[in-house]
Amino acid sequence: MNIQILNQKSGPTISRYIYGHFAEHLGRCIYEGLYVGEDSAIPNVNGMRTDVVEALKAIKIPVLRWPGGCFADEYHWKDGIGPKENRQKMVNTHWGGVTETNHFGTHEFFELVKQLGCEAYVNGNVGSGTVQEMSEWVEYITMGGVSPMADWRRENGQEEPWAMKFFGVGNENWGCGGNMRPEYYADLYRRYQTYVRQYGDQKIYKVAGGANVDDYNWTEVLMKNAHWLMDGLSLHYYVHPKGWEEKGSALEFDENEWYVTCQKAAHMDELITRHSAIMDQYDPEKRVGIIVDEWGTWFTAEPGTNPGFLYQQNTIRDAMVAAITLNIFHKHAERVHMANIAQTVNVLQAMILTEGEKMIKTPSYHVFELYKNHQDAELVDSYGSESETISYTISKKEGKVTVSICNFSTSDEEEISLALANGTVLEANYIFADEMSAHNDFDAPEVVAIQPFTAYQQTADGVAVTVPPMSVTTLVIEA
Repeated sequence: MNIQILNQKSGPTISRYIYGHFAEHLGRCIYEGLYVGEDSAIPNVNGMRTDVVEALKAIKIPVLRWPGGCFADEYHWKDGIGPKENRQKMVNTHWGGVTETNHFGTHEFFELVKQLGCEAYVNGNVGSGTVQEMSEWVEYITMGGVSPMADWRRENGQEEPWAMKFFGVGNENWGCGGNMRPEYYADLYRRYQTYVRQYGDQKIYKVAGGANVDDYNWTEVLMKNAHWLMDGLSLHYYVHPKGWEEKGSALEFDENEWYVTCQKAAHMDELITRHSAIMDQYDPEKRVGIIVDEWGTWFTAEPGTNPGFLYQQNTIRDAMVAAITLNIFHKHAERVHMANIAQTVNVLQAMILTEGEKMIKTPSYHVFELYKNHQDAELVDSYGSESETISYTISKKEGKVTVSICNFSTSDEEEISLALANGTVLEANYIFADEMSAHNDFDAPEVVAIQPFTAYQQTADGVAVTVPPMSVTTLVIEA
């Protein structure tokens, strides 16, 4: 396979927010995963797990979405502020029917965001909440002057307002967020977003609840009726090789399921292309971004765990899905403004798994680590021969070209010639596996880990690379 790199001709900027994450009150994502409480024996700062925070900072987490998900449209924010012993409990009806203590609320979320050094993406409640409730939450978070909500925030220990860059007006309102028709939700969106006020200097980027997978009519209706009142329109798409009902196992699968999974990940390209074409009719300047704020693999929960907690292992196959999908987002960087993989810790395609005081990084985490140079880099044009099992991205930033290559063949290595004038490899790393189900667990936490990559040669025309099967490789080359 030959790839001609046109490093003097750059494309759009790959927004760092494409590397966003999603943390819902679901299973052990928040409690035990991100938050253990100030009195925990597990090392923490103000209740946030130190090991998890440091791991996420290492991959330059740019934005975190919270509190859901389906949970967002049954969450009433006033239950989650004030002294913890006085907070109103609730039943998490969507996820396991467990009791939610509300010990992790608005103040705790913004403490987590501060420790991570990332932006906040808050999802408001349209499904079961009122316009007033949403409006007051925005006031509570962002109002710097004198007002009832700002004064209440100060009484609860936060003098200054927080920075909230992104706000979602509802979630999955076609389903768990209210089973609405697009026409009805479009009118609700127009109403609710009116009261998402800007109190400070920072403009709030408003995200409308978008389509489920290929519901192109939903996109049409929302864009036709409200595009000028939104900054982003969400899109949700999960990969499950056996379909929505059975889904399939995270660890026990054959070669056919491997390829079906990778092909379904690649379907993201068609979804974005077709939704973008509809959006182009109303927004040819691409001002409104596609916000893929839920994506990733969704397998059957691990045996012996609460099925409502959506805990699944994470293999080299998940790494393929992550790399394929990120490469697609890069390709559509003009329209895809943000994405949030589901979910950060202990749920679905997690970056991190925890068990008591133990923590491991998953193969998906390592893809985000290998790809972090692409954040806010310029997409570089390229052309070359095709390969059915190769997915790649080439970007340029600060005088360096970063090439990331995913080879999702289960058996064949790929010879790739990178034509790049005066290109010198500065750094090269990869992850790979010999078995399709290779994964990290608490007894063997580094089965899949980033290693130095040496299977390349400098040539007169650029760099010759041999990528093994079931691998993700990144080379940093002097431009």
